[in-house]
Amino acid sequence: MNLALFDLDHTLLPLDSDHEFGEFLIRHELADGVTYRARNNAFYEQYCNGTLVLDEYIAFTTSIWRELDAEAQSALQQTFMEEVILPAIHPQAVELIERHRAQGDLLAIVTATNEFVTRPIADAFNVDDLLAVRLVRDVGGRVTGQIDGVPSFREGKITRVEQWLSEKGRRLSDFERVSFYSDSPNDLPLLERANDPVATNPSPALETVARERGWRILRLFA
Repeated sequence: MNLALFDLDHTLLPLDSDHEFGEFLIRHELADGVTYRARNNAFYEQYCNGTLVLDEYIAFTTSIWRELDAEAQSALQQTFMEEVILPAIHPQAVELIERHRAQGDLLAIVTATNEFVTRPIADAFNVDDLLAVRLVRDVGGRVTGQIDGVPSFREGKITRVEQWLSEKGRRLSDFERVSFYSDSPNDLPLLERANDPVATNPSPALETVARERGWRILRLFA
């Protein structure tokens, strides 16, 4: 058995699900189209240039929906999937995952987007193991806007993968091949730990690194 790890946004999907969820909230008049969009765009720019403070972003991005009851939250997830995510799932992304599954590889999606947004997306890809940003819940089960444990972001992706494997009685060194697919230089720590790093739909910065180091470059989307 080999290990296949997949980033989500701009890797398996041709969009950023976190940012798109903010736009979705605006379209459904749950968030202000001026101030909320400005902050959402600013956070996304910080992510792209490597300056994002994740705790601040999680407090912001959960601020609208965490005030809703569980039924309304579930309906929001379902509508977001139907309107935004399912039309954006390309056959070639599904085929990539299924090729690794057919080879008997252990699969996981490893993403810096929170679990509320990404759990339904992982389910749509039929990937059970999702390493996303976990959210603290209070005694009543409501999301507080804080991060639970180590976030799956930058170096934290290595920690979360190691924790996940440890729960299965495994280590990264147990696998002959560790593939990691990502588009972003934020994922360089985990890409450098993989012995099969794949720059997938890479940003210009990651493509430069990949070419310098002789990594595979994969373009799933035109």
